[in-house]
Amino acid sequence: MVSTLTTAFADVVSSNATLRAFLRGLPGVDRVGADQRAAMLSTRSIKTTAKAQAIDLAIGMVDLTTLEGADTPGKVRAMCAKAVRPDPADPAAPHVAAVCVYPDLVAVAIEALAGSPVKVASVSTAFPSGRSSLEVKVADTALAVAAGAAEIDMVIDRGAFLAGDLLKVAEEITAVKQACGEAHLKVILETGELATYDNVRRASWLAMLSGADFIKTSTGKVSPAATLPVTLVMLEAVRDHRAATGRMVGVKAAGGIRTAKDAIRYLVLVSETAGEEWLDPAWFRLGASSLLNDLLMQRQKLATGRYAGPDYFTLD
Repeated sequence: MVSTLTTAFADVVSSNATLRAFLRGLPGVDRVGADQRAAMLSTRSIKTTAKAQAIDLAIGMVDLTTLEGADTPGKVRAMCAKAVRPDPADPAAPHVAAVCVYPDLVAVAIEALAGSPVKVASVSTAFPSGRSSLEVKVADTALAVAAGAAEIDMVIDRGAFLAGDLLKVAEEITAVKQACGEAHLKVILETGELATYDNVRRASWLAMLSGADFIKTSTGKVSPAATLPVTLVMLEAVRDHRAATGRMVGVKAAGGIRTAKDAIRYLVLVSETAGEEWLDPAWFRLGASSLLNDLLMQRQKLATGRYAGPDYFTLD
């Protein structure tokens, strides 16, 4: 197989039979146990100083996103301005990790973010359905990379995965990874369509073995999107993958994360499951649109003792 595959497991990704044997050989997920552990961790209390640090960390992990058919260059420019300076009245507020747009708007985002540390990410591979030919998916990716995207968020073919055509999924991820060049690849599993936690674990490993730099819960277009138990399963997968291969892979939770309280729950989950090394925008991201405003409101409340008005921060 091609060099983007994890070397120690290259033989696993050689046929449907070897992939099926490996993935079915992974330990099964105790659904009740995963639900209970995620629920328990979500009750952890975070005090004032730690809460302020957690909010700033969460802001720095946000992929500020607009993925609508009505997106315009003006909307993308406004979002980029907010990404760099989330709170215009407070220059100490951290910038977000990245903005995520459709491929045809990457150039607009690149221009708007020139000179800033905020990365430009783009969805590709016939997002959000993934229902297209490999040639189109590769071309979609190449378009975004040529425009300057530093990160690519691709979707797997869930139909192929659920039908057992695991090699097709692996080969598509590998081909898209090659098309990424130097850009990082986030592989979206769309966990709401995978039905079981065992499938989430298997899809996570399949993506990592095929060259994913990140594994991502969802497109945000399917319900349920990110959940704490599903993210727990994915964090266990990246932890175990690193132990087996020495290669660290990131996780992105996306869709349905709307409040600072939600974000802090995810940070606790990351720390307690994968470890503190993953508490870094290089290894954990939050895909959201409405989340950032609540993080900023909570940040201002901690600093001033009062909440901003509902129209203080821009709506994206």
